[in-house]
Amino acid sequence: MRYMMMTKATDATPVADEKMFAEMSAFIEELTASGVLLATGGLAPNGTLVSSAGGEITITDGPFTETKEAVVGFALVEARSKEEAVELARRFRRIVGDGESVLQEVFTG
Repeated sequence: MRYMMMTKATDATPVADEKMFAEMSAFIEELTASGVLLATGGLAPNGTLVSSAGGEITITDGPFTETKEAVVGFALVEARSKEEAVELARRFRRIVGDGESVLQEVFTG
């Protein structure tokens, strides 16, 4: 089962320090070595919204008004169960501190 964990920016998002970088580096190395971590990365704070309505395509460049709720990072993991994916998310949140992450199962065809 694959899960996408997305991290949201919030007012409580801590500033990374050397300790956090070291802990996150060790966590990423562990998950990569075990084959659990498939991809990870940060996302630019602005984006481009592509929307369609009535056959019309509209392009809107960000940043958008609710940037505090924007997804700023992601990790794609391979887990044996939802519970395992939730535990990985718990470990991540313990390292980075206060904030929010959203975990969603990824369906592949």
